[in-house]
Amino acid sequence: MIEKNFNLVTDSWLKVIDQQTGREQKVSLIELFKNAQNYRQLAGEMRAQDLAVMRLLLAILTTVYSRFDADGQPYEWLENGTEKFLSDATIIKFYPKSRIKQTVVKTWQKLYQKGQFTDIVIKYLEHYSDKFAFFGEHPFYQVTKAEYDELVPANKVVAKGTGTVAVKQINRRISESNNTPALFAPKAGESKNQIAVDELVRWLITYQNFTGVTDKTKIKADDKFSVSPGWLYKLNPVFAQGKTLFETLMLNLVLFGQEEPAPQRPVWEYSSAKEYIAERKKNLLPNNIAELYTSWSRILHIEWNEDGVPTIFSAGLPKIVSDNAMIEPMTVWKYDKKTAAYRPAVRGLQSLGKAMWRNFGNYVNANKAHNNSEPGVVVWLRLLKGQTAIPRDKLLTLASVDLIDDGNATSQSPVAEVVDDMSINADVLFDEDSENCWPAQIEAMIKETQIVGTYFWQFARDVGEIRGFKDNSLKEFANRLSSKFYYGLNQPFKDWLAGLTNQDEHGEKLLLWEKQLRKHAFIEAQKVMDTSSSRDQKGIFTDKGLRNIFTINDYFRYRVNTMFKKE
Repeated sequence: MIEKNFNLVTDSWLKVIDQQTGREQKVSLIELFKNAQNYRQLAGEMRAQDLAVMRLLLAILTTVYSRFDADGQPYEWLENGTEKFLSDATIIKFYPKSRIKQTVVKTWQKLYQKGQFTDIVIKYLEHYSDKFAFFGEHPFYQVTKAEYDELVPANKVVAKGTGTVAVKQINRRISESNNTPALFAPKAGESKNQIAVDELVRWLITYQNFTGVTDKTKIKADDKFSVSPGWLYKLNPVFAQGKTLFETLMLNLVLFGQEEPAPQRPVWEYSSAKEYIAERKKNLLPNNIAELYTSWSRILHIEWNEDGVPTIFSAGLPKIVSDNAMIEPMTVWKYDKKTAAYRPAVRGLQSLGKAMWRNFGNYVNANKAHNNSEPGVVVWLRLLKGQTAIPRDKLLTLASVDLIDDGNATSQSPVAEVVDDMSINADVLFDEDSENCWPAQIEAMIKETQIVGTYFWQFARDVGEIRGFKDNSLKEFANRLSSKFYYGLNQPFKDWLAGLTNQDEHGEKLLLWEKQLRKHAFIEAQKVMDTSSSRDQKGIFTDKGLRNIFTINDYFRYRVNTMFKKE
């Protein structure tokens, strides 16, 4: 029988990699925040899980350091705070935002220079430890049986035994429903539903962030609503990645965002689950990062049998509207001209092979165009660099971890995980000296690269036509060769990008990439030439005359050379 005594504050459940030994460890929240500088990174079952857990950690840090400075003293702009850790404090009306910005940047800088988090975080966790208990009156990220029964329709209460979700479905490495087996899962048979408490905690946090829409049970509400698919699931995530877990958390610790300053309120600071659900029923976007990072997509209740096997009851909550949700720091945005609204640029199956660098302009706004808005974490890093909190020569890494759904509106089951990153010097990333600033020049190089990529796709398509491919088969052939073309460019471009500095002569560095791009294009075309058949060499007659592997290769080389003004 399972021991019903597990607390996230003091019990080990977070998987990390030790910086010195490179070995995996399991630690508690207190251990993590005391020793974050000694860990390389989170090391959960998948990177999407690590991202969901990291946002929980950031919610704790954002809450604490938006109330207390690096010395553990409360900020002067907070008032009416009668509770020990100021959960009930408000911000003084008309207090200068510029002073708030300046002060929190100073707090961030002192913490960064100190190289570790301060005791105020540990004291906060100890104060709220009962809200981090996995069992009991306030089960973490769950509701009690009484609360669940009160929040759902009468025919969906726990006693009815309906509206459950299996462990194997919450486990996002399996994501198996009772109707559709996952054939290539890392577990088989009954073991898919067997799980230790620490792993269940990690998956529960992940599931609240990456939820499909197959659930049949919803909470009671006066109006009909669309069930939430999980907030993080519908973003195009981006975050800064440091050399240690401490540095990663610090770089993503946004203490002053693009919205009006507001008191932080993570979900565990609500007096009860019922109070939080009442707030969610208003269909309002949270006005603070901590609440957004800890938002639920489901109310979950767990019943345990004598063998320690959990039965998980689940009911959907209203979807949080993401239009103009600029309070979210960790997403790429797209501008909808019809509604004049910014929305997260959600990735789909069709963009699986597209690397981050090819969408560089979505991460860094080089030309300040109206239809582009930088991710909040990039805006924050820009502020830190401008305030000299970040060294000018620091190499910053922007990373993305995306869980892609199946594109089916009635299920939205995860089918792929995409992980990518790109590193760039802080001075280069935030170079704003002129119209020819580095971000604009980088974007120009990417456009040139895309043009050459288009030329290569057309070359591949011409080869496919000579080989007799038609319609979808022709397109698939060209797309397959095009994917190989870009895959071969990924690492060279990332190396080129990471090597840029503000001391470089722009023209020399740009020419260096153009030469590398041109060479790669001709090598990839030559690979096709080397595998050509007699049919390719014989060719076909068209209204433009004879077309064979030699003529289309010559034309491809001519187009590339003409673009680069080379003979």
